[in-house]
Amino acid sequence: MKTFVIMIMLAMVSSNCSTNNNDEDPPAKPEVPKVENEVDFYLTKTDESQKLKKQSEVLVFGNSYNEYSTIKVNASETFQTVDGFGFSLTGGSAEVINQLSASKKEELRQQLFGKGENNISINYLRISIGASDLDSSTFSYNDLPEGETDEDLSEFSLEPDMDDLIPLLQKILEINPDIKIMGTPWSPPVWMKDNNSTIGGSLQPQYYEVYANYLVKYIQEMSALGIKIDAITPQNEPLHPGNNPSMLMLAAQQADFIRDHLGPAFKAANIDTKIIIYDHNADKPEYPLAILNDAGARQYIAGSAFHLYAGDISALSTVHAAYPDKDIYFTEQYTASTGEFGGDLNWHLRNVIIGSMRNWSKNALEWNLANNTSFGPHTDGGCTTCKGAITIKGSSSYEENVGFYIIGHASKFIPAGSVRIGSNTTGNLQNVAFKTPEGKKVLIVLNDGKDFEMFNIEYNGKWITASLDAGSVATFVWE
Repeated sequence: MKTFVIMIMLAMVSSNCSTNNNDEDPPAKPEVPKVENEVDFYLTKTDESQKLKKQSEVLVFGNSYNEYSTIKVNASETFQTVDGFGFSLTGGSAEVINQLSASKKEELRQQLFGKGENNISINYLRISIGASDLDSSTFSYNDLPEGETDEDLSEFSLEPDMDDLIPLLQKILEINPDIKIMGTPWSPPVWMKDNNSTIGGSLQPQYYEVYANYLVKYIQEMSALGIKIDAITPQNEPLHPGNNPSMLMLAAQQADFIRDHLGPAFKAANIDTKIIIYDHNADKPEYPLAILNDAGARQYIAGSAFHLYAGDISALSTVHAAYPDKDIYFTEQYTASTGEFGGDLNWHLRNVIIGSMRNWSKNALEWNLANNTSFGPHTDGGCTTCKGAITIKGSSSYEENVGFYIIGHASKFIPAGSVRIGSNTTGNLQNVAFKTPEGKKVLIVLNDGKDFEMFNIEYNGKWITASLDAGSVATFVWE
């Protein structure tokens, strides 16, 4: 009997244990809240180990105090509206790009002008009206036998650009129909010049009206091909008559040409293409100011364009301060075949991208989109050391150079119509900020110092903490 009772008690205990296991699950572990990234972060390092690479670290705005330097972004403080970032698409660039196979060419076009994750979305191009020094040869759209003239422009023809430049532009416009294009002449037809040469000389006053009509005809015929010219400058580097091609055009001559001929010709033809003056180095702000001081010329002028082979980028603000209703443009700076990736990255981000934007420019353009492995083609006497953003290596391959990343850190994230907004410079952290038409905030930061640096980015009273190696550049993007 005793054994029987013990067996019943054991059975009851076993039953209770079984019941408890079924009715009461073990306590659940508390869920760890998932932290959602709030800021995308793209990085390029001077050692090329990271090149416009999206980083995986999670950045979340908070308010944990630290003593690092702080860049405060203020979206309520607004400056100029941006037209875009890009390159000069020279005739030589088009020629070498068109040497790629059909599939490789399309791949490159998408990488340069498309909107995907691996693309840099270039949204502004500068092209030459006639040849630049990075074409295979010199030409205009009205070349004649020596001694002949064509004042009614009956011999005008875009034929020299019909094989390479124009077909490539049309394909680019299929990818981005809204891309802005600026046209710039290196020289008018030589029969209009006082030295009958592609190099140097000046436009003869008797041909001012003819040359104005030449530029009108260019804009109209490009438009008929589906290529809208948003702006022109009357002369590339008007104080550098030693290039091939080139022309000397003093400030008084440019003012006369615009006031009495080009402006009225545009008005008569109902052309809304912008007239941008100067298009040369920042060491001579007195040149555009002299033209803008002429009220007759000023009425036709949209703004002034600059390069930075001489002078300081602050000259752009000097001209803006004198005529704040006239726009500022940055239209050319080249990287050299002798340059070093880190040094070029640093200088061009500091001056061309951040510097031009903080000094009121509506665009920032590097010189020359593409060339071959010999840094050609170029004219006899043209630039032999200008390195394209892309090196074309035969028909089946190409390589991205430092210019690709300089522009990519801006063009990929800052579409046309974005507005520069407030941001302070602190220590070695050169920077510039924008608000896009979609409401995103974009901050480009360059560590211009010699040491690794931790810093904060503050927005709406909260901040993230980030870091950059010496010389590195980052683009931060958030909603």
